[in-house]
Amino acid sequence: MESWVQQSLSFTNTPAPISVVDGTISSALAAPTIELDCRQRPVEPGRVNAHTHIYSGLAPLGMPAPSRPPSNFLQILERIWWRLDRALDPPSLRAAARLYVAEALLHGTTTLVDHHESPNMIDGSLDIIADACEELGMRAVLCFGATERNGGTAEANAGLDECARFINTRHSSLLRGMVALHASFTCSDQTLVRAGDLCRELHVPLHIHLAEDLADLKDAQRRGYQGPLERLIALDALPRRSILAHGVHLAAAQVERCRGSLAILVQNPRSNEGNRVGYPKFFGGQSHVALGTDGYPADMLSEEAALERLAMEHGDADWQHRPLGGYQLVDQRFSRVFGRLAPGSAGDLCVRDQDGKPIHVCVDGQLVVRDGQLVRADIEEIRADAMAQAKPLFARMAAL
Repeated sequence: MESWVQQSLSFTNTPAPISVVDGTISSALAAPTIELDCRQRPVEPGRVNAHTHIYSGLAPLGMPAPSRPPSNFLQILERIWWRLDRALDPPSLRAAARLYVAEALLHGTTTLVDHHESPNMIDGSLDIIADACEELGMRAVLCFGATERNGGTAEANAGLDECARFINTRHSSLLRGMVALHASFTCSDQTLVRAGDLCRELHVPLHIHLAEDLADLKDAQRRGYQGPLERLIALDALPRRSILAHGVHLAAAQVERCRGSLAILVQNPRSNEGNRVGYPKFFGGQSHVALGTDGYPADMLSEEAALERLAMEHGDADWQHRPLGGYQLVDQRFSRVFGRLAPGSAGDLCVRDQDGKPIHVCVDGQLVVRDGQLVRADIEEIRADAMAQAKPLFARMAAL
């Protein structure tokens, strides 16, 4: 196991050798040094997953299908994901977080922008995820998606309070917090207003699902707004540099309105396809678009491949192979430069083999994957604990 106090790394035998000192790419190397022989393979910036749900980490371990197959997006939420989040308890969330984070690092993903939901376990839930990130060495931006879908405004206020508590107590070199809402169609205007006020009070943006499905548009229109984006703006609940996940049903003018520093739009190709919500046809070529997985494994190469395939299927000639908005997002949250291999940039790096599998991964100047293996933990122990927690979690789901 590597020492957590090592302060410098050098990636050698690459086209351009790179040094990382005190968490930052440096033009000079200072001792003590760990030298990594990369065998002529290039070093690249670590990937950013700009929108995910770490709590879903146990879902691939045999989560049963609902007894009544869903026929639309709302039924998918109600019969699957909203039951899963209500069934979470501390041990299952810890196991899900450790598994998701560990596998993300093994995929070469160095930052997770998470959107958490566990309505029956709100207070302290973000600390469980944060602990997993710090244990394994993952950079993360965390928040709780406040909602009224189970317990009305009291539930929403508890979710917003959890965001505030975390922001005020867990600021570190690896962790940042945000304020979040699940989606506007699960919240009253009162909750949206409070979320906006809290963002301004804490000097953070908002993270929210937006226009993922037509149901979100129809709800906003029933409330007298043109759409969910206009609703947030009208209620002063969309601080600049907020994260809008999905945006499938945003029109070209609405996507353009988010340009600049208003918001980062997050494309989630595999999730959009799996939930049959559509394809965001106006995202192509936009600099303020990032790539997320919405709870799918944080394998960003697979997400990029899915984006390429779906873009071709939908005739999107302007699609970006690798939307870069995720680096902008992390730049803003950590007040550093990410996604560049230049002196002064953050030392979040990955070296892959010829097949694209990560060999070495470095986060904040710390080596977290070496020779394809986790440095700080045993992946088999993490997987065994996840399997042990999955069975009772799925039993609780079935009883809801």
